[in-house]
Amino acid sequence: MKNKIMAMLVAFALVGSVSAVEINDNLSINGFIDGSYKSSDSDANNHDEASLGLDEVELDFIFNAGGISGEIHVDSSLSGTSTDEDGLNIEQAHLSYGLESGLTITVGRYGSALGLEREDPGGLYTFSRAYEDNTFNFGDIDNSYAHEGVRFSYAGEQFGIGLSVHNAVAREFALEEAPTATSNNENDLDVELSLSFAAMENLTLGGGVLSQNGKSEAGGKAQDDDLFNVHAVYTAGKLVLAAEWSQNDSTANTADQDAYTILADYDVSDVFGIAIRYSQWDTETTNAAGVTTTGDSDRLTIAPNYAITESLGAILEYSNDNTSGGGDSDTLAVELTFTF
Repeated sequence: MKNKIMAMLVAFALVGSVSAVEINDNLSINGFIDGSYKSSDSDANNHDEASLGLDEVELDFIFNAGGISGEIHVDSSLSGTSTDEDGLNIEQAHLSYGLESGLTITVGRYGSALGLEREDPGGLYTFSRAYEDNTFNFGDIDNSYAHEGVRFSYAGEQFGIGLSVHNAVAREFALEEAPTATSNNENDLDVELSLSFAAMENLTLGGGVLSQNGKSEAGGKAQDDDLFNVHAVYTAGKLVLAAEWSQNDSTANTADQDAYTILADYDVSDVFGIAIRYSQWDTETTNAAGVTTTGDSDRLTIAPNYAITESLGAILEYSNDNTSGGGDSDTLAVELTFTF
């Protein structure tokens, strides 16, 4: 199986898939169709839940003209939380101009450059993401981290650096809707600084900070968030080892919240591999009486993956979740992803 995490980290600047259907010298198209079956047994709900259907359909238009490159990602996240789940959305739309010095300027809507798990299902070893709390799912542009602004990035032989100045935007917008800031963001711009370093041939280090400026409600205090992330990926033949640590320092929380992930993936053959992941994240809950309690939740995931064809991949996943409230749940999922 392909090394998905390394492919995402090497592509430090936001770029399209390495494979695409070429329409002409200036335009190519790629995309994917993703569907799944999911069954969960939760102690908290005391009943089983099951779902079957399409999760996401996406078309990516990649163009290059006059020294300017750009991408427009149009998708429909059929199982997401968008208010217009069955409508088309602009997930990303950005233009990039590269200078001979190695500096690239990107303007538009794009995803975060932080974290291990980047953006779409084709870039994941597993069906689920590491954390139930989207605070730490930096790469999940469908639910959490979409930026709209300008990014300056530099890529050298061993290291890269990126600086994004932007407004946060709600997860996805239907084509007929105008983008607006999320309800907890004011007019102050947010800032993301990301770093990447190839420490040695098989080891890549990365990380950065995302500073989000909150909105002051009437008589209240602004909710400002500083999110930190560091991660590392090491390859040894057919084995990939990856780890990350993140922290959320928020004025809305009584204490900093941490999260971490450890992942191992081994390719048994050219078409079959297995991924094992353990993740943990802090939680903070305030009840009706105003009493705040803290705790931690964790997730253990085992996910064999199989390449049915070069374009069609399957993941069978088992996950066990333990929540801070004492609930325990088991989830079994089968995911099919067709890429082109």
